[in-house]
Amino acid sequence: MQSKTLPIRNFEDVDSWETLMFLYNAALKEIGTKIDILNDEFQHIHRYNPIEHVKSRIKKPESIVKKLKKNGYESSIENMVKYVNDIAGIRITCSFTSDIYRIADMIAKQSDLKILALKDYMKHPKESGYQSYHMLVTVPIFLSDSVVDTKVEIQIRTVAQDFWASLEHKIYYKFEGNAPDFISEELKECAKIVAQLDAKMLSLNESIKKVEANASGEYTYQDEKNKQSLA
Repeated sequence: MQSKTLPIRNFEDVDSWETLMFLYNAALKEIGTKIDILNDEFQHIHRYNPIEHVKSRIKKPESIVKKLKKNGYESSIENMVKYVNDIAGIRITCSFTSDIYRIADMIAKQSDLKILALKDYMKHPKESGYQSYHMLVTVPIFLSDSVVDTKVEIQIRTVAQDFWASLEHKIYYKFEGNAPDFISEELKECAKIVAQLDAKMLSLNESIKKVEANASGEYTYQDEKNKQSLA
């Protein structure tokens, strides 16, 4: 008589790579659907689309093992689940820095999501200059005989921040994480330029909103410049 497979009630019951990947892929689908619905709702109510695009990925096995070894842990399913929080990741790219916190707030209000950690690299950039907003959440995966809370890391950043982060990753990959000091300094300077660009684009967008909201239509670019010079 064939034995019945015991239900997976939590990650302590996971004993194979295939099962682990199944759960993480299911979690990405759940979060992805939530983001799509929130984006559609926001566009329906405010006639504005805060999200430029969404990208999801499962961390490659070699990257997971490398991260475990770097932190002094053996390669095992248990350690992967316990110590690697970004196996399942979703990156949300938006237009303006103000959208980052707006999107994060909408996600945080989802009653079935549990927030495990928040990292605000907008207010506190990394030493490298990296800026973004990270949320580590769990989403319930409803299986046929159980529910498993599964971790997903959500990164929210502007188009400009994503451009910088992508190129920084490619540059450091070439040097295997040991780039010359002058490269690191140049990247930091580029990060400052990106922050200035984001601030300028946000200011421009706010000015456009004021022009659109002005009933008489007499609010001009020069009015905004005059206001800024008096500030």
